[in-house]
Amino acid sequence: MTTSTGKINLLGLTLAEMEQFFDSIGEKRFRAGQVMKWIHHYGVDDFAAMTNVGKVLREKLEAVAEIRGPEVVSEDISADGTRKWVVRVASGSCVETVYIPTDDRGTLCVSSQAGCALDCSFCSTGKQGFNSNLTAAEVIGQVWLANKSFGTVPAKIDRAITNVVMMGMGEPLLNFDNVIAAMKIMMEDLGYGISKRRVTLSTSGVVPMIDELAKHIDVSLALSLHAPNDELRNQLVPINKKYPLKMLLESCMGYMSTLGGKRVLTIEYTLLKDVNDQPEHAAQMIELLRDVPCKINLIPFNPFPHSGYERPSNNAIRRFQDLLHHGGFNVTTRTTRGDDIDAACGQLVGQVNDRTRRSERYIAVRQLAADESQDNAART
Repeated sequence: MTTSTGKINLLGLTLAEMEQFFDSIGEKRFRAGQVMKWIHHYGVDDFAAMTNVGKVLREKLEAVAEIRGPEVVSEDISADGTRKWVVRVASGSCVETVYIPTDDRGTLCVSSQAGCALDCSFCSTGKQGFNSNLTAAEVIGQVWLANKSFGTVPAKIDRAITNVVMMGMGEPLLNFDNVIAAMKIMMEDLGYGISKRRVTLSTSGVVPMIDELAKHIDVSLALSLHAPNDELRNQLVPINKKYPLKMLLESCMGYMSTLGGKRVLTIEYTLLKDVNDQPEHAAQMIELLRDVPCKINLIPFNPFPHSGYERPSNNAIRRFQDLLHHGGFNVTTRTTRGDDIDAACGQLVGQVNDRTRRSERYIAVRQLAADESQDNAART
């Protein structure tokens, strides 16, 4: 991709694209691998530092190309070790990236869009509206920046980032080409060498692009389900009105059938107090997923201002998990991490220049509801 400087940003090029680039400037294709290693293994953004590349070629690269990651606006570290970066992208909006360390892994949650067009009712990102798709360089740039921040270069030595999940801001399948390119770099040995089992794409259910996915890549798939029936899911995840559950699950299973082995679909389910956390919802979920090889990840709702939803009690969460366990499913409940820096699941907001004006409408509706509540209280 050519940037505002008129130069090609090499950060977001896959190996095949990098080889095509070197062909286009009259250089040998093996140079692509050399330069990719410098960029992704060593975090280099200065051609002059590429010591196994000849001076003449370095000068040529300087004239026509650049290595530019997103601008880091801020970095916060939670008491539990979670880190959140706010980065500015070319559109002027800011997006957020979160790193979650555990005993045996380090997971980076990566954003694909500035804002989100889908407006899931319980997600703060959706309430910011939508501004732009991130470029491939801006998507992989989040991995590049995080990796450099840990000083883990070369990338394969003492690597802090073992897993990447496309679960940050945005719907990845609505930015298909750029996300596919970035994930290929994540898995490429000359990139970050992360196993296809450890790169996960999460979708709210863009069925045509799930059907397209297997033609391009074989990463793990997570489905943001959040409701066990179409009526409730239509309210929580509006895209369900276009692609209802039967169609969606058939599409997911079609993709999973291309992966082979023992890989299963991950089901993500945000628990909302008195909305989707009741025993009848668990029973419906057991029936819905009876023939779907999957593991279920329950996510207690992480509150954000004026959401209108609450986190269920710990007892309600355990009850729901136990019912699913007794139904024969592998179920885990996600531990809330990074909530003291607003980095918990569902809390990412960034600073989005909203083209949809959804954020204005959302704030206006919530303010009207608050005013009516105050008026009612005053009358009583």
